[in-house]
Amino acid sequence: MLPRHMQRLGRDWIAHLNSSQVFTLNGPVSTCMRWAGHYPRASFPLPVPVDFSANWRFPPFFGPWRQFQNSYWQLDNFAQSSCFHLPNPSMKSEGEEPLTKKRRLSGQHDTPAPEEETNLANQKEASCLSVAQNKKSDSSKKGTIKRHWEYFCQHSKTMKIFENKEIDQSNRESEAKFDFTVMSYNILSQNLLEDNSHLYKHCRQRLLIWTYRFPNILQEIKQLDADVLCLQEVQEDHYRKEIKSSLESLGYHCEYKMRTGRKPDGCAICFKTSKFSLISSNPVEFFRRDIPLLDRDNVGLVLLLQPKFQCKTNAAICIANTHLLYNPRRGDIKLTQLAMLLAEIASVAPQKDGTFCPIIICGDFNSVPGSPLYRFIKEGKLNYEGLAIGKVSGQEQFPRGQRILSIPIWPKKLGISQNCVYEIKQQQKEENAGEKMEESKLNDTKEIVRTSEKLSSKLRHHFKLSSVYSHYFPETGMPEVTTCHSRSAVTVDYIFYSAANDDDATQPGAVDSFRGGLKLLGRLALLTEKDLWTVNGLPNENNSSDHLPLLAEFRLIER
Repeated sequence: MLPRHMQRLGRDWIAHLNSSQVFTLNGPVSTCMRWAGHYPRASFPLPVPVDFSANWRFPPFFGPWRQFQNSYWQLDNFAQSSCFHLPNPSMKSEGEEPLTKKRRLSGQHDTPAPEEETNLANQKEASCLSVAQNKKSDSSKKGTIKRHWEYFCQHSKTMKIFENKEIDQSNRESEAKFDFTVMSYNILSQNLLEDNSHLYKHCRQRLLIWTYRFPNILQEIKQLDADVLCLQEVQEDHYRKEIKSSLESLGYHCEYKMRTGRKPDGCAICFKTSKFSLISSNPVEFFRRDIPLLDRDNVGLVLLLQPKFQCKTNAAICIANTHLLYNPRRGDIKLTQLAMLLAEIASVAPQKDGTFCPIIICGDFNSVPGSPLYRFIKEGKLNYEGLAIGKVSGQEQFPRGQRILSIPIWPKKLGISQNCVYEIKQQQKEENAGEKMEESKLNDTKEIVRTSEKLSSKLRHHFKLSSVYSHYFPETGMPEVTTCHSRSAVTVDYIFYSAANDDDATQPGAVDSFRGGLKLLGRLALLTEKDLWTVNGLPNENNSSDHLPLLAEFRLIER
């Protein structure tokens, strides 16, 4: 039996249904889309009986079949479990006034009846759920963070297709080039997420489940396709069961170091075997049972990699990854952990000619740009005399009532000097310098003692490092953000590298140095806090960590 309001059977008709606008085909709601089959000037709903099946055929009153045949709608195109969102039945047909307008003219109110309102609300809720479930499969999905590449060199990835092959060949004769990308990414350990659930109150619960998060994280890694991955907060059981095998299937070799305490996460460095071979893997444990200061279980990992390309010299690259202590009020521990990592790098990176091979240091340093710890990494020196322990990382704006850093920060039995090298190796180096230095020291004992006391509050390291990111947007002055959750949005993640040109090391895209080294070609742009909250912060529907991945492209130059 046809609905009462069916009019003008034939070419034009209108169906007014008090029932729901959504119907399913013998299955639960899985997808939701607007019905595409319609006349050029009007949309028509289907009269749907209670017992609707896939064998349903169009009734003879439907109108000119040839015209309908040319429409986009085909029943065979959809699965039986599809959900169709039909248009409003009160659409205008040629020569007919909308039903809403008729109500106004007859003195009736335009508001729907209570039953209709309830149905519309239920339809809307079902539609929203269906759209949310299929959001990831939509290529133009709403709420996706849009990040772009910033290039500093015409020989970067996007410009390679325009390079002149003859010019490139002549360049190869004078220098060997090796381009590669490095990613630093804190993927948010599930164990830490659950222990700090107050940081993720803005997230829906289903978005925080590991079975939902891991496919998103893996998809990000696939899309960015870095040659070297430096991952933090990699949970050991997840690494063993699925992360390692998933990355190996993508062509990576993985090295992993788990934290020494009860927290079952750690750091991983993974590299593509098509571009690198492993020379050595050196884990660093910051926990020392015999030193009360170092009672935390953070770790680091340092790899020495051999690039797979033709070169006159045996070029190597040192890749380091770490996750320093979070506690904002324990700057003494943070600086000591950093010194231990730098000492390991200094022992791994030396080359035969006495110089260091190119170095890249990635990680979550739990320190903000411009802080004393950050400046120490970039400038290679820090005088911490009179520095409050809570000001080291810059995480607290107004640290009060906190003690001053002791001099020296760490005890001598740690075996690391104020120059952030292992003292045993430094002592051997001094002994090889000859007996003349010994004689001069004996003659000026008092002066040397005074000098050592004066320099005891000064930390140094031997690497001239630059940051891939500038930490502020030059157009607006707004700060870049690498992590964003319910409590804060700041930069704590970095990629530091030894630039090819010492004079212009802090400037991206500096002129090639004749001494060789690393040249920054490009980086994946970061975002502001405002940008991140447009997609409900981190984690969200599509980004399943509370950190953003950092990505940079480098060129290794050997002359």
